[in-house]
Amino acid sequence: MLDPKLRSTLEKRIVEARDASEAAARIALESLAVHEREAYANLSEEEKALRRALRAKARLLGTRPEDDLSPLVEELAYVRWHRFLFARFLAENELLMHPEYGVPVSMSDCAELAPEEGDADGWATASRYAQRMLPAVFRPGDPLLSVTFFPEGRRAMILAMEGIPKPAFSSDDGLGWSYQFWQTKAKKEVNASGRKIGGRDLPPVTQLFTEDYMVKFLLHNTLGAWWAAKHPDSSINDDLTYLRRLGEDEPEGEIHREPEWKLDGGAGVEGGEAPAAGGFEGWPERAAELRFLDPCCGSGHFLVAAAELLARMRSEEEGLSEAGAYGAVLRDNLFGLEIDRRCTELAAFALALEAWKRGGYRELPLPNVACSGIPAGGSAEEWTRLARGDARLEETLRRLRGLFLDAPHLGSLIHPASVAGRPEQGELDAADFSEAAGLLERALSRERNGDDPAAAIFGEAARGVARAAGILTGKYHLVATNVPYLARGKQSDTLKNHLESRHVRSKADLATAFVERCRDFCEKGGTYALVTPQNWLFLGTYKKLREHLLKTQSWRLVARLGSGAFETIGGEVVNVALLAATNAPPAGDHPMSGLDVSRHKTPTGKDEALRAEEISVLEQSGQLENPDARITLEPSSTLPLLENFTSYHNGICSGDYMRFGRCFWELPYITRDWKFQQSTVRATAEYGGLEHVFYWQNGSGEFYSFVCERLGESGVSAWIRGDRAWNNRGVAVSATGALLVSLYTGELFDDNTMVITPQDGAIVKCCGLGSDHAATFSSFLSTSSPITNLAPARTSGTSR
Repeated sequence: MLDPKLRSTLEKRIVEARDASEAAARIALESLAVHEREAYANLSEEEKALRRALRAKARLLGTRPEDDLSPLVEELAYVRWHRFLFARFLAENELLMHPEYGVPVSMSDCAELAPEEGDADGWATASRYAQRMLPAVFRPGDPLLSVTFFPEGRRAMILAMEGIPKPAFSSDDGLGWSYQFWQTKAKKEVNASGRKIGGRDLPPVTQLFTEDYMVKFLLHNTLGAWWAAKHPDSSINDDLTYLRRLGEDEPEGEIHREPEWKLDGGAGVEGGEAPAAGGFEGWPERAAELRFLDPCCGSGHFLVAAAELLARMRSEEEGLSEAGAYGAVLRDNLFGLEIDRRCTELAAFALALEAWKRGGYRELPLPNVACSGIPAGGSAEEWTRLARGDARLEETLRRLRGLFLDAPHLGSLIHPASVAGRPEQGELDAADFSEAAGLLERALSRERNGDDPAAAIFGEAARGVARAAGILTGKYHLVATNVPYLARGKQSDTLKNHLESRHVRSKADLATAFVERCRDFCEKGGTYALVTPQNWLFLGTYKKLREHLLKTQSWRLVARLGSGAFETIGGEVVNVALLAATNAPPAGDHPMSGLDVSRHKTPTGKDEALRAEEISVLEQSGQLENPDARITLEPSSTLPLLENFTSYHNGICSGDYMRFGRCFWELPYITRDWKFQQSTVRATAEYGGLEHVFYWQNGSGEFYSFVCERLGESGVSAWIRGDRAWNNRGVAVSATGALLVSLYTGELFDDNTMVITPQDGAIVKCCGLGSDHAATFSSFLSTSSPITNLAPARTSGTSR
């Protein structure tokens, strides 16, 4: 793994490289008049043909190049940089092969070979060798590969590449970080813009590098658990370091009985310890029959880890060599989808690189990885004329184009299976696709041999769409991914409307919609193992989703990680959980294993805790008895629920805190227009979060007007709440993270804080406090607050 210092250097160099590459790409495209309606007179016939192909490529991306050249600039910059990047990855791992002699060559070898092979420099030679080795990544006929960069642009890219330290190319995670850093600048720009997110903006905003321990925990407790239950004596089990088992000494308060999977074929596990997530008895008997999908595969982290496990399993079951097992896994077992085409190329390269590291360089089966976000740009005629008069193929192409028209917004949310009442979407079911594939291949072979560069571009797009549709129609035994996160208020209209129609229960976040989509990808009895935000496990917004999934799905394992689970800065604000559930109704006493490591503050701490801390085993049906069916990972208490003795209150959301909020020390004195406001605490304390003041103006001034002006506006978050708690005593709970608490003394409070107030002092009896503490707490609750006159002059219509 890359250490933080090396990762920082890698980020700096790749950000430099993107700037240099995009500048060089724009100059090269403009020199070919791609952005002009007419070709320059001085262009050769070959250059004019290249220009036509590039303009077709731009239309396919959804823009007219004369209006906006940026999408094509980005594509060209990416392709040219990644030929350099992949060439160096191969060279540093002694896998860059000479095309004639079949021996590995270094970058210095390429520099020596360049003059005799007619290349500008060693990088050009290395890039050409890498391109030949990776036809699934650098597709023959792609016009972007024929564009020539001017020397100044190439030199800037080479300097950035040479500035990356060698260890980055031999690390397990260097490739994944490389692409995340390629998106750094775009992510900052999109987030700063405030615009609704969809299409080209989705990948940089929603992609987050998945930590290695998360991947291993999910795979070891699904794929590994299945293997361990069937092969208790296998040496592979010794390396399943994250596999959690149920031993004879279960923690106090847990269910003391044989889990259903142990009674149903898992009893032979070594030492009598069944996997905590079960034996996955609904899966096939042999590894060769397993189908694994990552529908948001990014740079291939889950795919590469699953390939390593499956190759070892098939080698043991079938007697295959390491090289043979990897080839068989790529051919039969692994499938990947990603909304970002560039990520599919990274994933394909990552799989090939790992296979070559394991078994040496050789030709590999084409990996089953496809882009589910291919833009079906251009006109319907540009697609259907590929059929050359074949009516059946013309209809297939029309329907494929209709299905993928919104692909840049939807990606793997696209559901090719027929949807009643929506024929305009052009859906395909599995039977349709089986016939379509042959028709398409015959037609596209004609286009490869034709002389129309635009038709060839749309033909390749149709092939990519058909490939993605084939994976989208499939069913899988294990679906594992890190779902993309995007709240409803930030979604583009296209994405929002799709979730409204197909994911009613989960529409509040793209992440929860993907929980449902991953379930749909599963065979009956198949399992989905996900990195997801943890808020949907308890927020009231997702009550119907939780109830539905608890009633219809067999929950295997839930691990709550909380904040700080990622090494990157994004991990500070992403609270995540790990979930494994099976697409089958639960038995009445179905056990669900749970683990909460959220109190650990660092990824290292959470990693260690996932492997070592005790697991709770709970009856899944008991979760439905919790308020709002919230998911809890501890045995239920016999005490009455707090809601029977208290009221809870949400706080004010300013919508513009820079305008209305201050810390009290920022003002020379506190006038009557300002009121104290309580907020969250960093650690539980008797008193805390009391440093804020709010421009309240007795509830009838500028803030009140600001709220009223924005009522009903989409995505606006400004409201007045919590007035029933003001001037009372209670407890202030930080509404996110570890739910830290402090005493509430009656002032305004913000929307990061939840205030709990007692009903008639009953809470003192409910809590069973000792006499001294009960007296102290009762005294606090009965004391009149010194904060007065907080009630707003007008609140009608302003509370939500």
